[in-house]
Amino acid sequence: MKKIALPMSVRKPVSQSVSKPLEDLPQVRPEHFRVPDPSRLLRPHSAHPPRILLLYGSLRPRSFSRLLVEEAARLLQAMGAEPRMFHPGGLPLPDDAPDTHPKVQELRELAQWSEGMVWCSPERHGAMTGILKAQIDWIPLSAGAVRPTQGKTLAVMQVCGGSQSFNAVNQMRVLGRWMRMVTIPNQASVAKAFQEFDDNDRMQPSSYHDRLVDVVEELVKFTWLTRDVSPYLVDRYSERKESAEALSQRVNLTRSV
Repeated sequence: MKKIALPMSVRKPVSQSVSKPLEDLPQVRPEHFRVPDPSRLLRPHSAHPPRILLLYGSLRPRSFSRLLVEEAARLLQAMGAEPRMFHPGGLPLPDDAPDTHPKVQELRELAQWSEGMVWCSPERHGAMTGILKAQIDWIPLSAGAVRPTQGKTLAVMQVCGGSQSFNAVNQMRVLGRWMRMVTIPNQASVAKAFQEFDDNDRMQPSSYHDRLVDVVEELVKFTWLTRDVSPYLVDRYSERKESAEALSQRVNLTRSV
C-alpha cells in the first residue's frame, strides 16, 4: 500500500510541534486558541446525586414509554441519582402559547435543574412522536447567557408495538447533537412492549430489561464523569472568538456615542 506523504510540520516530533503550535496555522487567532489541558478535567467530583430529567412521548392511559422511564427512574434512584419526570399532559404545541405558560415554565425549570436526561418515545409512523418532539422544541438552545442543555448527558430509548426498530432513537440522537448534549453510546429499543410489562405495569425480567439497566448505569457514569467539567468540555474556539469580537464591537459603539 502506498504511503501518504505528510507535510514536514505534521511529521515533527510532538516536543517540537507543541512549542510552536500555530506556526503553520495563519488562519487561527492566537489570542483565542487553547491547547487542551488534561489537568482541567481532573476537578473533584460534586457530592450531590446526579440530577436526571426523564421525558416520554405518549399520553395514552397505559403509555409504555412512560412505563419504561418509570422503570428507568427506579434504577436511577437505586444507583444514587435523583430522577424527576416531566408529564407532558397539558403542554401546548410550540408557538401555540407564550413561554410563560405554566407547563412550559415547569419543563424549562426542570431542564435547567438537570445534569442529564432520558428521552423515550414510541415509534409512530417510523419516527419519534410529536409529543416528545414538542417537549424538546420548548427547551430553548439558549436562555440569556445560559444554554439549558449544552454539555449535559443524554440517554435515548424507544418502545415498539411490533418488531425492534431504531428509527426513533436515531432521530433523538440527531436532536441530542443539535442540543449540544453528550449522548451516551448505549441505547434501548424494546420490541413488542405490550408483552414486556406485567399487570402491575412493572417490566418483566428479559434481555430488554438487562439493556435498560446497562443504559441507566452508563448514563450515571457519564454524568459523574462530565458534569463538573462540562463548561470546559464545550468551551469552543469559535465561540471565544465570536464573543471577543461582539464585546469589541459593543465597546467601540459605546465610545463612538
